[in-house]
Amino acid sequence: MANTRKSLRERITSATKGQWIRFAIISILYILFTIWDNNYWLLFGLLLIFDIYISKIIPWDGWKNAKNPFLRKIAEWTDAIVFALIAVYFINIFIFQNYKIPTSSLEKTLLVGDFLFVSKVSYGPRVPNTPLAFPLTHHTLPILNTKSYSDWPHWDYKRLKGFGSVQRNDIVVFNYPAGDTVAVSVPNPDYYDLTTNWNAESFYRYFRIRPTSSSGRETVYNNSDIFGKVVYRPVDRRENYVKRCIGMPGDTLQIIDNQICINGHELPTPKKVQFNYYVETFGKLSEKQFRKLNVSKDDSDERHYLHTFSNNPYIFMALNIEPNEDGTYNRLYRLPLTEEAVAEIRKNGWAKSIHLEPENEGGATYPYGYNSGWTRDNFGPLWIPKKGATIVLDEQNLALYKRCIVNYENNTLEINGDQICINGIPTDSYTFQQDYYFMMGDNRHNSADSRCWGFVPEDHIVGKPILIWLSLDKDRGWFDGKIRWNRLFRWVSAQ
Repeated sequence: MANTRKSLRERITSATKGQWIRFAIISILYILFTIWDNNYWLLFGLLLIFDIYISKIIPWDGWKNAKNPFLRKIAEWTDAIVFALIAVYFINIFIFQNYKIPTSSLEKTLLVGDFLFVSKVSYGPRVPNTPLAFPLTHHTLPILNTKSYSDWPHWDYKRLKGFGSVQRNDIVVFNYPAGDTVAVSVPNPDYYDLTTNWNAESFYRYFRIRPTSSSGRETVYNNSDIFGKVVYRPVDRRENYVKRCIGMPGDTLQIIDNQICINGHELPTPKKVQFNYYVETFGKLSEKQFRKLNVSKDDSDERHYLHTFSNNPYIFMALNIEPNEDGTYNRLYRLPLTEEAVAEIRKNGWAKSIHLEPENEGGATYPYGYNSGWTRDNFGPLWIPKKGATIVLDEQNLALYKRCIVNYENNTLEINGDQICINGIPTDSYTFQQDYYFMMGDNRHNSADSRCWGFVPEDHIVGKPILIWLSLDKDRGWFDGKIRWNRLFRWVSAQ
């Protein structure tokens, strides 16, 4: 024992000034992280740091003594890669992460192909629910198509302190709330939409299958060759979405003819919001005209967005579009347009008429399976849950808030006749355990958002996009404007 203590003493006294400086810097950073995490059990990790830099009882760099130069080189590269992966892992969890805009739901504020830095410290980073995961993956390992994380250990929700909290009109990245249960081969439409809103005709039209049951759930499970395996994902492994925060906890939100009202007051509309319009033109619009209107190739693709009276007479009649003097009908485009683009069409005389898309084309709205009478364009009034607030449980409130009570706050809820039981206890009220938000896309008629799947719980909030560091236009070639130079290193604006 004396020799061991002497050996340890010798190691400490022989440590160089550089070793002590590195140990001091890392220790200070580690202590600050411990204070930030408010978990002082982590201070025991200082013993490990002391051994790595000073005492070196464990031969951390023993590979340097390998006689075989090839093995020494492999060990050196392995050491560097492991250190880099650990560093990236912690930066990705606690500081910021990269995110690519995959869909047009926030156009024209954020464009498909924008690459963003998403700040975790703006709202405070979350401690991961599933800490054991392969670095730089979200929920699936590429090529292998298997889970990239371990279900054990599973940590409860905890958020460290950030620079602020979610504010109204913030653009926010969050985990998709309805992404807890997923048919892996068909993530969109989501599992709850498929099993609640889809009927036999819908399944046949989109997937060419004839269900043997009226149950959407059985249809999904019985057609695994199409829908894949149905899996559950913890909060931090659900898909990342990005939308604008419209409604705050405790707000009462209502949409009247596409105008959002909060607590009875109209909310100013962001400058770049766009809606779908049916545009009756005098002739075929050119690619140059679409570019001037900032309409993408997908949105201007005639296979999907051009109507003629012969192939779709019902939309002409619904919009009261009259034929020309010779009995023919003009082309009718369905296009997502900003106010600026609509003004451009009118100024240049490209259209005979312009019609806002009818609200009945918006599909089912939240809450699924309950006839609220709400539509995409006329929605609510809807109260947004706030932590500590209590509601009376009745038929409508159960439809609106059951998912919050059961799925997001992990309670059991049973209804026996007129008796409601939560966690086995009879009750007629419920007090919410966390805050909720109402998120919407700026591409209002082409955004699957809170109007479709409901509230975003506070524990699903990921971070705030702060910088566009790259932007690629998928409609252009590398020598034809593919890189949107005017968007590079631009701060993300909420306006």
